[in-house]
Amino acid sequence: MLSQKYAVNQHLIESILTWVKSGEIAIPEIQRPFVWDTSKVRDLMYSLYQGYPVGYIIAWKNPNIRLKDGSLSEGKKTLIDGQQRVMALRAAILGEYVVNFSVLPIQQCP
Repeated sequence: MLSQKYAVNQHLIESILTWVKSGEIAIPEIQRPFVWDTSKVRDLMYSLYQGYPVGYIIAWKNPNIRLKDGSLSEGKKTLIDGQQRVMALRAAILGEYVVNFSVLPIQQCP
């Protein structure tokens, strides 16, 4: 009997941002820093507003993945693909900004 290896689900942007705020989504240490400039963030927001597809976000639940902060993922949704889009959403919708094009720390805008 074959077991299901993955599932493809549609989630609202609001759900993804809730996971971000709660810490349920984690960034593995293998991910590159945030590198999008403001025009890429603007283009993502425009695509979402127009209802265009913006690609998949791939997350993996695995307790043994080392995160950017040095801890282990411990069952969190570890981003394999989509980090730039998730970080852009954090900046554009949650009002957070990225300091020195680095994934950490994210600071709240005044």
